[in-house]
Amino acid sequence: MPEPEGEPAGSPPPAPHQRPPHRGGVLLDAPAVRRWSALALAALGRAREDIDAINVYPVADGDTGTNLYLTVESAAQAVEAVFAAHETGATRPALSDAVRAMAHGALIGARGNSGTILAQLLRGMAQVLTTPGDEAHAAHADGPLLARALRRAADSAYGAVAHPVEGTVLTVATAAADGADAAGAADCAAVARAAHDAALAALGETPRHLAVLARAGVVDAGGRGFVTVLHTLVEALTGEAPARPGPRPPGDLVGPCAAAPADHTHGEAATEGPAYEVIYLLDAEDAAVDRLRGRLDALGDSLVVVGGDGLWNVHVHVDDAGAAVEAGIEAGRPHRVRITHFGAQTAARPDAAQPPRERAPRAVVAVVPGEGLAELYAQGGATTVHARAGEPPASGELAEAIRRAHAHEVVLLPNDPELRHTAAAAAEQARGDGIRVALIPTRSAVQGIAALAVHEGGRRFDEDVVAMTSAAGATRHGAISVAERQSWTTAGICQAGDVLGLVDGDVAVIGTDLTDTARTVLDRMLSAGGEMVTLVLDDEVPEQVADLLERHVRTRHLAVDTVVYRGGRQGSPMLIGVE
Repeated sequence: MPEPEGEPAGSPPPAPHQRPPHRGGVLLDAPAVRRWSALALAALGRAREDIDAINVYPVADGDTGTNLYLTVESAAQAVEAVFAAHETGATRPALSDAVRAMAHGALIGARGNSGTILAQLLRGMAQVLTTPGDEAHAAHADGPLLARALRRAADSAYGAVAHPVEGTVLTVATAAADGADAAGAADCAAVARAAHDAALAALGETPRHLAVLARAGVVDAGGRGFVTVLHTLVEALTGEAPARPGPRPPGDLVGPCAAAPADHTHGEAATEGPAYEVIYLLDAEDAAVDRLRGRLDALGDSLVVVGGDGLWNVHVHVDDAGAAVEAGIEAGRPHRVRITHFGAQTAARPDAAQPPRERAPRAVVAVVPGEGLAELYAQGGATTVHARAGEPPASGELAEAIRRAHAHEVVLLPNDPELRHTAAAAAEQARGDGIRVALIPTRSAVQGIAALAVHEGGRRFDEDVVAMTSAAGATRHGAISVAERQSWTTAGICQAGDVLGLVDGDVAVIGTDLTDTARTVLDRMLSAGGEMVTLVLDDEVPEQVADLLERHVRTRHLAVDTVVYRGGRQGSPMLIGVE
């Protein structure tokens, strides 16, 4: 197993290990949960590609490590948010606050089959560690309580999977719970170490349960990811990574089949099952979810439904993706819907009979808010990441896009000031893979358009980055949006439904008409001069609005050209750039 060696780039290291005073030994408290989430994220970041490489079940789509990383990234961010909320106060978060945040973050960020199951494992632990009225464990948990939490985690994960299969992460989680029970210790560190060791042994046995693992000469990918998570729990509690049980097997795999050559074609596993993976969050009552399980089970396989208290994460493999989403609509309110076609994923993976694709010299990766802009950026040669409204991409997604660009040098355009730190973390991850990455801090998609327009892959990397940065910096950015509620702005108080004109991120105009507000914003932005106006319109904005604004610029601002793009459903009616 890979050993955790440090923290994810761009994030502060966990606080030094402190043993809560207790005659029974080490206890689990909120700071330990914080250390655990950070260490797990770092370890999965290092193991991601190795876990992806052994992903053959239930579908050989090579993304289990990535999905686990993204799931834990969401969990770690939720834990950090809890601690950030307590920074101004005199108290620190309780254990229940931290574990509840970790479980909730994993639930809303769960990706793929294994990520969804991991979210339920964390939720099961949280249910025990946040028992209402248990004042004895309000600040910390002892060994027996941690053992009960691991048992609840395994049991709840089995209950969330429609048709449990042995030889998967479920088997590994049950072994961890058995090991924790057998430890019989008051010390959380001893319980965690026993759980880890038992899970590690069970992981090595997974090929005996699943023939597809034995044929490929690998252990279960999801199980390996869970062992990594337990490994970091031990480190979070003790300050030391658990020792390896013996020499590292060939290929860094664990188990009797580890030395066998892995079969990376996996054609049978990838093509015989359903064509689509469908994942969505669902707001629904328990009774409606029970009915939904039955309907989705009839539509496909690999069904996992996790969550509770009105919020659920639904995962299923189907041939009719529309029917799976419609079933969710009947049960409640599905959102954050993700549909992945397995054929596209497996086609993108290198076949054993084909030589690996040669890396391009240079590429551009950009975050864009709408399909129309994604097409525009793609025409300019960029690899795009779609930013959905209210769902910014995680650093793991950006790092994966950088790798997908398959180039020696990559220019990253976040196109949003809120993504600066996320993009920096993604760039650092990619640099760890030997990719040279330059981050240009673009604050809007229109600045990204200006940067992409001057991009030249044939010149020196530094020169290209300087030219793109200069073009982006010379582009003022504005936007037109609609207020969702009454609030204070830099231009005064706005009411729900007001049209807001933003210049360089600040509200400059409050109006009632989209076209009139856009005219005012354009005049303010062009008052300091300009040669080119870029308008990016949402698909719902009538074509005549673009005509009126073009005519306004032509008559009021001589020698200024205007170019108009359709951005698709981009979250705001209009983006404006002035170069």
